[in-house]
Amino acid sequence: MMAANALLRAVHVQLAGDAVLTGLVGARGIIDRLLPRPVLPCVAFGEIDSRDYSTGSERGEEHFLTIEVWSEEGGRKLAQDIAVRVLALLDDAPLALGEGIALVSLFFRNSRTVRQTKSKQFLTEIRFRAVTE
Repeated sequence: MMAANALLRAVHVQLAGDAVLTGLVGARGIIDRLLPRPVLPCVAFGEIDSRDYSTGSERGEEHFLTIEVWSEEGGRKLAQDIAVRVLALLDDAPLALGEGIALVSLFFRNSRTVRQTKSKQFLTEIRFRAVTE
């Protein structure tokens, strides 16, 4: 659990520190969760599923992390443009987790874009697999 929080902090630092991404979503467009009336477009942290991935000699965890990209007026293209930037910033990124936790790997798994029926917003989910020890 401690490694998951460290991973999320490092991902947030990586995303918030990129001028291109903040130019696309705004200075406050990288958020922990989607609020009831979000300012769009934005990047929000979705689900994180962590499990034991220890070996005989090393303690480890495997994490499946979802980053959500939400867009409204810019539609599917804007959501996918933002997702491409997020992917470039995180896929195989050498993030420093601190607190005695090392990131072994962080790789893109898959993504999907859907249109929300009621709100007409577009959601692109980007899924990553990370291993920490």
